[in-house]
Amino acid sequence: MPSDASAKLQQGRAEPRQRRLKVVHVVQNLNYGGMERVLADIVCGLDPERFEPHVLALEYLGRFAEGLDRVAALHLAPPMTRWSLLRPASLTRWFKALAPEVVHTHSGVWFKASLAAHLARVPLVIHTEHGRHFPDPWSARAMDRLASRRTDWVVAVSESVAAHLGRFVVADKSRVLVIRNGIATAEFANAGDRRRLRGELGVEDSDLILGSIGRLEPVKGYDVMLEAFAQVHRRWSGPGRLVLAVAGDGSERTALQAQAARLGIGDSVRLLGWRDDVHDLHAAFDLFTLASRSEGTSISLLEAMSAGLCPVVTDVGGNREVLGSELGELLSPSEDPAALAAAWERVLAEPARRKALAQVAQTRARDQYDVSQMVASYERLYQGAGRLR
Repeated sequence: MPSDASAKLQQGRAEPRQRRLKVVHVVQNLNYGGMERVLADIVCGLDPERFEPHVLALEYLGRFAEGLDRVAALHLAPPMTRWSLLRPASLTRWFKALAPEVVHTHSGVWFKASLAAHLARVPLVIHTEHGRHFPDPWSARAMDRLASRRTDWVVAVSESVAAHLGRFVVADKSRVLVIRNGIATAEFANAGDRRRLRGELGVEDSDLILGSIGRLEPVKGYDVMLEAFAQVHRRWSGPGRLVLAVAGDGSERTALQAQAARLGIGDSVRLLGWRDDVHDLHAAFDLFTLASRSEGTSISLLEAMSAGLCPVVTDVGGNREVLGSELGELLSPSEDPAALAAAWERVLAEPARRKALAQVAQTRARDQYDVSQMVASYERLYQGAGRLR
């Protein structure tokens, strides 16, 4: 029989720690954008006792890489030849060397990264489709169909994206899942400084700011937004001035500046560039708006709703799902400046109603789109690799 001392020693020994699952996220870059933000939030939220996260950028690291190295290993892809789309040899060797249990690809890298993961015999390959242009080119669909055949799970960030994938891209619809984007809703519920940004912009407290945050790219429809704002601006009779403030940057900035000048609204439009003071932006805005031509599940919309802003957005992608039936009146058809302008005017005309709708939006974001729900869903997917070992 073991001695008392031996028994105590055996009781004191900890169970052997299970090896963490290596999960590699593959993305073009970690620069500005909702997709990049979601990726960073997933990585930061993973249980460090069960998962070892890595992020592989095929192009370059960007803004969301800052501080991410505290929770994940960050990598730049090895140099690839012009033929890498057909045979990504260097990327395949990289996966073999790291030997991850999971490769998780994101929009823009699906074909090449899934092929390399397949050739490297990675046990589990997951792809998240963050949004698609409608209609998407047949060539993109063809490549994605091939990629889907070597992907175990295809995740859509909204029901509308899932329906598109199931109809045009993924032959086996049972492998398409919906995991809605999430954000740290409590963080955005903290009010910023309303006066600071308004003072910087020369906007009085009695003025009304229609605010937007997004990339200045054609898909975001800021040209439509300017047309709508010009219509409201001509009719506006107060109280106070009406100002449109857009935080973000992109290839359309110069064209949008010229359009605002041509429409005679240049003095009332503020293109702010990329900003890090999102809490102050939300506090300064009186209404949040998007004129997107296509969306997955908009992160900037979720953040604005979490901050207690009333949203008026186009009825594209996942926007209808985010707003739900309670806020359906705040949806506007895309490519329709007159309809968007009318939707703004209805909300601006009734401050009490606008406040009530903002409270509904905040509650909906908190209850349905918190980051913890999103991360837990991905963790359950990743655990499937543990059963394959």
